[in-house]
Amino acid sequence: MKLLVLTAVKSFEKEAIKLFKKAGITAFSNTDINGFKSDDQENLIDNWFSSSSEKVKSILFFTFSDVNKINILLDELEAFNQNIESDNPIRAIVLNIEKYQ
Repeated sequence: MKLLVLTAVKSFEKEAIKLFKKAGITAFSNTDINGFKSDDQENLIDNWFSSSSEKVKSILFFTFSDVNKINILLDELEAFNQNIESDNPIRAIVLNIEKYQ
């Protein structure tokens, strides 16, 4: 069991949901968030959000799932991000779950 956290700009919400469906992940949660960027970073490429210094309407998804489904989603996500013309790729992280009930 792993925890998948995925963020996207709000305009990619439907595409993010499609990624979950393609991976066979049928249960997930989401919430609207605002992304911010500080201009005082040395390496602007590493910023999680867009290149804008203003607030960016974004969405956060999370789910608990098995590693096989998460790997499918990550593969689909990589293909999606390679084919978009945007400074705001969908981002995902996977965390190990030590204990759960």
